[in-house]
Amino acid sequence: MHHFIILNYGVPGETAQGLLNRIPVIARKVTNPDIILLMIGTNNLIAEDYSFLESIRQIILKLTSLYPNSEVITNSLLPFQVPWLNPKTLLRLNSNIEPITRQTGSCYLDMFSEIPPTPDYFQRDGIHLTPKAYDLWSKCILEFVSFLIEDE
Repeated sequence: MHHFIILNYGVPGETAQGLLNRIPVIARKVTNPDIILLMIGTNNLIAEDYSFLESIRQIILKLTSLYPNSEVITNSLLPFQVPWLNPKTLLRLNSNIEPITRQTGSCYLDMFSEIPPTPDYFQRDGIHLTPKAYDLWSKCILEFVSFLIEDE
């Protein structure tokens, strides 16, 4: 059985560019993680900024360069629902994020397909997850990580 120490360096409201700018600060605090789970882009979309894919690529490249022995897992955008965002836009963006992960040597975790866009998985704002969604997400992460560990 594997035990993990989990560190959360997420910042509420942060955009992809904000995270990219903050990586040097994180790198001074974190020396050799086994796994890095990257979840970024939602706040860009909430602000109607659709030009963050290059920032995601740069983030992954910096993380894989700083931590060559770490497994970087990039989470898809989730199927959140706001009136100004067409769900097809999320599909299109995720279909661009997935090849970025392959090109940069990281892994892609498709949670868009796993979390149903229904009220029992999202709070009333259509963005934030419910405990039920967090349970599902954590199970998917655990399965994914277990697969990676088994594969080594």
